[in-house]
Amino acid sequence: MSEQPLLTPYRLGDLELANRIVMAPLTRMRAHPVDHVPTAVMAEYYAQRATAGLIISEAIAISPDGFGWADTAGLWSPEHVRGWRQVTDEVHKRGGKIIAQLWHTGAISHPELRDGAVPLSASDVDPGQVSVTREGRKPTVAPRPMTTEEIQTTVRDYARAARNAIEAGFDGVQVLANYLYLIAQFMNLSTNRRTDAYGGALENRARFLFEVVESVVETVGNKRTGIKLSPMHEGGAFAANEETLPIAEYAIQKLSGYHLSHLLLMGNMTDFTGTPLQKLTGDGMFEHFRPLYEGTLIANVMMDRDRGNRLISSGLADLVAFGRPFISNPDLVERYKIGAPLADVDWTTVYASDATGYSDYPMSQPI
Repeated sequence: MSEQPLLTPYRLGDLELANRIVMAPLTRMRAHPVDHVPTAVMAEYYAQRATAGLIISEAIAISPDGFGWADTAGLWSPEHVRGWRQVTDEVHKRGGKIIAQLWHTGAISHPELRDGAVPLSASDVDPGQVSVTREGRKPTVAPRPMTTEEIQTTVRDYARAARNAIEAGFDGVQVLANYLYLIAQFMNLSTNRRTDAYGGALENRARFLFEVVESVVETVGNKRTGIKLSPMHEGGAFAANEETLPIAEYAIQKLSGYHLSHLLLMGNMTDFTGTPLQKLTGDGMFEHFRPLYEGTLIANVMMDRDRGNRLISSGLADLVAFGRPFISNPDLVERYKIGAPLADVDWTTVYASDATGYSDYPMSQPI
């Protein structure tokens, strides 16, 4: 069992990783509800999982405008930096490595999270999703299109958050560029109806992405900068269309030239059957994009030990990110090493406010 590819070391940029098991970013809603500062229980939770070769933090808001999910953390103030320093210090004491995922929710936010102001996005298109507010889940609303000045301010906000992340002790950052959030809203043909330099042709719709990446790289360096980007098929305005795959291909190929720390590529979370992404089902996502990206590729979504080992041994991935298994198995690396069974997730406590179902999952017993 010790010969598993997942358990072999790997060099990621300037980081020496003990193994190729990555803890995927997981939103868990344990930050302080008013000032969005990380809490002591968050430091305990991440430290428990420090045997992962790399931890990618939960998504962290880069600014008040970027905040859009109740009880999640920020990274724009000195208080946030001090709060996250508690987390990174505890992870490093256990010998772990941790990077910060940078987040702007855009139209997925809600007026209840913004003192009544409507969220910002590329255009005034309601994405048809759900916002997570302090009062519960509510339908998204039509956002306000960002001005060119607001776009440039947001680019600078990403750079500031990246600088704050390094000051807080993170080993690097990851720009969240896919799924439902702001960068994806600019790239998506259905949610971007702009007629200026940030709209129209796919190269224009990807402009914001590359301005963000360049600002972060200039601030913390390419070896400390990673990206999370994949073509997705979701509901509402994020249903896959004829340009979902082409713009992802364009962006990922161009990103190769930046020599970033890594690309985190998500497999299909929904059924791709009958969509323009059908050929990307299962391992098809990694088979398609591996030749297009020259650099470290992290595979994610619906991973288990056997699939992770197979993806690495076949060359389709360099690292493998596990999300749900890490929720209920803080010692996931050890369980994979010795072949111990995995504990089940208590889904009633995944999104909560205290240690219950968060930092109280037990370690496995030797078998």
